[in-house]
Amino acid sequence: MKENPLKKIEALGQSIWLDYIRRDLITSGRLRRLIEEDGLRGMTSNPSIFEKAIAESNLYDRDIRDMALNKKDVKAIYEALSQRDVQSASDEFRPLYDRTDGKDGYVSLEVNPHLAHDTKGTIEEARRLWAALNRPNVLIKVPATSDGLPAIRQLISEGINVNVTLLFGLPRYRQVAESFIAGLEARADQGKPVNHIASVASFFLSRIDTLVDPLLEKFIEPGDKKTEIAKKVHGQVAISSAKAAYQIYKEIFDSDRFKKLAGSDARVQRLLWASTSTKNPDYSDVKYIEELIGSDTVNTVPLETINAYRDHGDPQLRLAQDVGEANWIMAQLQELGISIDKVTQQLEDEGVKKFDKPFDKLMEALTKKSLE
Repeated sequence: MKENPLKKIEALGQSIWLDYIRRDLITSGRLRRLIEEDGLRGMTSNPSIFEKAIAESNLYDRDIRDMALNKKDVKAIYEALSQRDVQSASDEFRPLYDRTDGKDGYVSLEVNPHLAHDTKGTIEEARRLWAALNRPNVLIKVPATSDGLPAIRQLISEGINVNVTLLFGLPRYRQVAESFIAGLEARADQGKPVNHIASVASFFLSRIDTLVDPLLEKFIEPGDKKTEIAKKVHGQVAISSAKAAYQIYKEIFDSDRFKKLAGSDARVQRLLWASTSTKNPDYSDVKYIEELIGSDTVNTVPLETINAYRDHGDPQLRLAQDVGEANWIMAQLQELGISIDKVTQQLEDEGVKKFDKPFDKLMEALTKKSLE
């Protein structure tokens, strides 16, 4: 019998998390089977996922009506529903969390995306969600905006687990890691333990290629002297960026500065590859898993990509390979007049708006269902 490629990824030291949550996934026992049979080691959620779960099913209708009759507003209804699902899922993962001494078994819940540029509001909501969930194996998702950075530092210093989301650029990644370490240092300076704090830095990858590829295609024309370079770079920027981030990760967490914290059993902030479903139909449906398998990293993937990888994945440790070529690819962007920093800032700005829209759509769906 063929070995399950997903289980082999687990053996190679990478954790696969599911980018999906819905009540029947948990109540049917399917989530437990994914944990046991596929080695699933965590789960993430976001307003878009909850919007589809609530608007496109009747699973939550009775609870919505009951809370509406009790005069709960739609935001309170959303929080009650989402927190219940996250708590239930984290309970399913709790044995894994205990068995791995807190390395895995996490479920993420996001702060209101409209707070992306509100440091104080983000901190207050993250504290409230953390207390309401009341589980050690949850992560509060905070965006990697410039206003999110001080929130990350403060929350880590308070012992709150953070999933840093909407991360695109390498300079911003350095700032995220700095905020995480500074938060640990502030906590250690207060004489408080740092050994239980978990955090991941979530790079959104496929969106990079989606934006950069059309810029490269302008050079792929007969007679253009930059055609060959553009062809080599096309479709490779996201993975090259991830490989560069992994090198930065190793540099930061092998530093003397972090080793002092590691002496108090502080955990590293793992890199997490997000947005790993393939958007371009010309690319492999497992492109953003296959090339990004590396020790002590996480890949969060939707169900259809998990199914595809189970069927035809070929897991090998590739993330630390061909780093020179990855650096060459990133350098060629500048030669072609493409600023990766401008690209990633555009993606961050668009990403905030893309998270706002499904949240607003979710509120509309809840309003409609609460009146039915």
